Amino acid sequence: MSLQAALLLPMIGMIFLTFGVMLWMLKLRYRAVLQDGLNPQYFRLYKGAKLPDYLAKVTQHYDNLLEMPIFFYVAILLLIVLKNIDPFYVALSWAFFLTRLLHSYIHTTNNKLMHRKNVFIVSTLVLMVLWVRICIDVLPL
Repeated sequence: MSLQAALLLPMIGMIFLTFGVMLWMLKLRYRAVLQDGLNPQYFRLYKGAKLPDYLAKVTQHYDNLLEMPIFFYVAILLLIVLKNIDPFYVALSWAFFLTRLLHSYIHTTNNKLMHRKNVFIVSTLVLMVLWVRICIDVLPL
């Protein structure tokens, strides 16, 4: 497997993780409306009702997957465009994906705050190291 493919796989994994959480969220929205009496009008402006906890948790996590991972996607695409890929970048990209996968599992299941926080911090540190390394490699200092 080429380094480029090895770098792309975690990014593709993040994309499919996001799609998976999105589909799960949609399923839970139907459940909330059909089984738990949530007024479907809530989804017009996302106001006027309290979401069931199971839906609020997955919805918040879906939003989270559209926030920080953007920096990951940009970093991976930048490395590919610049043709600046090495095993350390590949390892960092896999570390980010795996910690975000674990974060998703924790957040959408038992939601133990201490575990979730620790995994989130590790994923953030990995992303920061990725960007610091890109800056060192790319910027003329």
